[in-house]
Amino acid sequence: MAVDVVSFGCRLNAHEAEVMRAEATAAGLSDTVIVNTCAVTAEAVRQARQTVRRLRRERPNVRIVVTGCAAQTEPDSFAAMAEVDRVLGNHDKLDPAAWRTPVMAATAVGRGPGEAKIAVNDIMAVRATALHLVEGFEGRCRAFVQVQNGCDHRCTFCIIPFARGPSRSVPMGEIVAQIRRLTANGYREAVLTGVDLTSYGSTLPGTPSLGRLVKTILKHVPELERLRLSSIDSIEADPELHDAIAREARLMPHLHLSLQSGDDLILKRMKRRHLRADAIAFCEQIRRLRPDVAFGADLIAGFPTETEAMFNRSLDLIEECGLVHLHVFPFSPRPGTAAARMPPVARALVKERARRLRQKGEDVRRHRLEGEVGNTRRVLAETAAHGHTEHFIDARLEHPVVPGALVEVMVTGHDGSRLLATPTGR
Repeated sequence: MAVDVVSFGCRLNAHEAEVMRAEATAAGLSDTVIVNTCAVTAEAVRQARQTVRRLRRERPNVRIVVTGCAAQTEPDSFAAMAEVDRVLGNHDKLDPAAWRTPVMAATAVGRGPGEAKIAVNDIMAVRATALHLVEGFEGRCRAFVQVQNGCDHRCTFCIIPFARGPSRSVPMGEIVAQIRRLTANGYREAVLTGVDLTSYGSTLPGTPSLGRLVKTILKHVPELERLRLSSIDSIEADPELHDAIAREARLMPHLHLSLQSGDDLILKRMKRRHLRADAIAFCEQIRRLRPDVAFGADLIAGFPTETEAMFNRSLDLIEECGLVHLHVFPFSPRPGTAAARMPPVARALVKERARRLRQKGEDVRRHRLEGEVGNTRRVLAETAAHGHTEHFIDARLEHPVVPGALVEVMVTGHDGSRLLATPTGR
């Protein structure tokens, strides 16, 4: 076995997984598993630990390196695991030198816990982000391009700024070159990723906006067939991004929004920068610019002090914003955040509210699926029988196609969770 990467969490981790695979391989490492962790919730951290233990049972002779956001925020706890051979911080994991150190080369299975295991630097001191070129993404037909990292905001529930450091952006020319390289390697869709994507450019000369970046990519990489954005903060969306959404057909009509709640008091206690009315107005405006747009959103259930009336405003927001793709998070107190010190909602009630949000999400998604029947769409085939439409709706292809192909399909039905589609021209 050479180098294997098990990655949790966001699309940014998917990009970084390929960088680490390449750097570790170039360093001559073999029989190595890299566990790229997520720290968004306590459950994500628990799953990472569980995975480390399982990997050690299944592969007793491999080197296990733990990195990512949970490793950055909780290095000692991972170093204390007997199954772990090395702990790398979020900045360190992308440094070629970190994979070439004598300690890494000498790491042996069964090594006991201790500080020598840890290479985690002060992430808050990092002020620049270099673009790490990748040739492709193992097992994926969609390319993820990191354009921004870190976050300068301090939402009261979020540990990620302490895992990723301050906001910093990659220059536009480097991004264009990377996307041109990926399209030359056969990728037909690129996804722009970042921790706080809509803050793109704030640290660069001239402070170019995310909208400017999108237009620049589409202008200078005409061979790219589809460009997609990962999660955005609607309150930060700039006028050029609005214009690109309206005018650029190759920018996909799917936006995933960081909304978190539909209640104004809860939003203030979260230290979010938008109110309920802002979210609704944004969705209405974008829908006027791009009538077929599909919205997704992150929503937190059971934030501290949330009453039933406050929760119902989040439930109602799904209809009012026309959300069809939901990521629902039961509130998870993260040590070191302000929300962890606020009066909690009973755990059983948190789980129940999360269930109700997910059920509502399934209902509106089913309605969207029904509205898709009879339409012609273009699907990026991620396997011979599965892919996603322009609106990021999951589709099962009723006849096999070549993975990576961008195929026109007729939507013939749905199974309640995904579309059933037949490639046209058969």
